[in-house]
Amino acid sequence: MLGHIGVASRAEIKKMVKQGRVTVDGLKVKDSGLQVNPDQSRIEVDGEAVLYREYVYLMLHKPAGVVSATEDNRDKTVIDLLPDEYRTFSPFPVGRLDKDTEGLLLLTNDGALSHELLSPRKHVPKTYEADVAGEIGDSHRQRFAAGVELDDGYLTKPAELHVLEHYEKDGQSCCRISLTIVEGKFHQVKRMFEAVGSKVLYLKRVSMGTLTLDPELPKGAFRELTEEELYRLQHIHQKENQ
Repeated sequence: MLGHIGVASRAEIKKMVKQGRVTVDGLKVKDSGLQVNPDQSRIEVDGEAVLYREYVYLMLHKPAGVVSATEDNRDKTVIDLLPDEYRTFSPFPVGRLDKDTEGLLLLTNDGALSHELLSPRKHVPKTYEADVAGEIGDSHRQRFAAGVELDDGYLTKPAELHVLEHYEKDGQSCCRISLTIVEGKFHQVKRMFEAVGSKVLYLKRVSMGTLTLDPELPKGAFRELTEEELYRLQHIHQKENQ
């Protein structure tokens, strides 16, 4: 149980038990495989009570070059960015960001919440900021609002496009934009801009549903969701239906 709630790895727990650092109802544990009901017994490690929890919810600022997977034979994964105390919960990414895409990624072992956020029928909004090649203007905004036909003939659901900044890079006109979509087709943002004759140069997700990337969170870093953030995520559809 200690491994499941993220106290330490199995090897570390065995060592702690041998050292007499783990007690159940005041008695030192001699067997690291002992099954204990956390609702009926008091478990302590080094004299401090261990609080049982089933789920973990982490906000990760995904850096480029890391894949959104639990394991990969070639590349570093987002799970590799976590210490053992969180890996013991077996978290997984809710959705995925391309290898070269940065930004907000939710990691959890709560399958029900993941389903709520990813279900195509729920239309959970996701907002991205991107640098794109060329001049983006009102005509593009209108096309995105009507839905864009992708290379495979799929017509996207209406998306909200805003131009944040015009600039030049290496003699080329570029724009920094904000785009909110309510679905998650493969490479969707990149394909949407390709469909209107542009190209995504840099892409970052800044929000998903009610969850917004913490501006104080450096790339590659993570933190647990606050109680308010988690509550708002768990009740996202109740609010929409009111």
